[in-house]
Amino acid sequence: MDKYPFLREAGSSFKDRDVTKMSDLIATWDGQDIKGPALIGVPLSKSSISHSGASFAPGTIRQALKHSSAYSAELGEHVVSELLYDLGDIDIHVTDIVKSHHHIFQTMHALLSDHPDWVPLILGGDNSISYSTIKAIAQTKGTTAVIQFDAHHDVRNTEDGGPTNGTPFRRLLDEEIIKGQHLIQLGIREFSNSQAYEAYAKKHSVNIHTMDMIREKGLISTIKEVLPAVQNRTDFIFISVDMDVLDQSHAPGCPAIGPGGLYTDELLEAVKYIAQQPNIAGIEIVEVDPTLDFRDMTSRAAAHVLLHALKGMKLSPFK
Repeated sequence: MDKYPFLREAGSSFKDRDVTKMSDLIATWDGQDIKGPALIGVPLSKSSISHSGASFAPGTIRQALKHSSAYSAELGEHVVSELLYDLGDIDIHVTDIVKSHHHIFQTMHALLSDHPDWVPLILGGDNSISYSTIKAIAQTKGTTAVIQFDAHHDVRNTEDGGPTNGTPFRRLLDEEIIKGQHLIQLGIREFSNSQAYEAYAKKHSVNIHTMDMIREKGLISTIKEVLPAVQNRTDFIFISVDMDVLDQSHAPGCPAIGPGGLYTDELLEAVKYIAQQPNIAGIEIVEVDPTLDFRDMTSRAAAHVLLHALKGMKLSPFK
């Protein structure tokens, strides 16, 4: 095409030869052994108790991630040393939520069994996927601590609506897949929960940290205080990020937005810190609804959560 030097492939954009985008480092998985972090999408939103287009989020988060620079000024290098593989999306049943949860569990369990060194970067999807993802990790990895960033306890009963995005942690606790003392909830927001569900969480010894508590002590200080005891009792740490833990001004594209949440920089710093710990089993991001978002603000924030998780893993002295 030397005859037409200004003709480019449709959809291609300006390319700066001195900038490496994440799109240059993300590659479709070719089936080889997976060591370290790799992406997987879980586009489920039918189980949301409110309107949700979270099934579109894996796509928008991928776009935001690909358009980010791969260079970390803090690291002084790219945030990944080799290609970051994308395994694709788990197939979701059109109408059957229970079957969809089984698809998620079965796929995650099989992949983790075949690739024990894989550190999944999970793009949800609504919060109901956490039951299946954490169950698969607990059954393949061992005793698992969960650091849950969330405005809500997500321990609703299943009798009033079945397995929804408000029930994953009740199911995990009721089925003894995880222990309450191994679940740390960060960012529980005022006027967003019920007395009965707070009582349920406390009965199961869940480590609850409300926004008022975090504002008084600081998020990183809170994590540093509670994490060592949990690490001593568990084999692995899994990070679950419900993006509605952020203040509504920072994450408008969540089904359950509200004031008084975390700020984006607080969440990014916290995820980076946790990802530096030994035996990180993975991270999931849920509850982004691109149909409600403004200029992809929430998807971009979610992409930066993943980038900071990758940065933390690279900074880890335990590699």
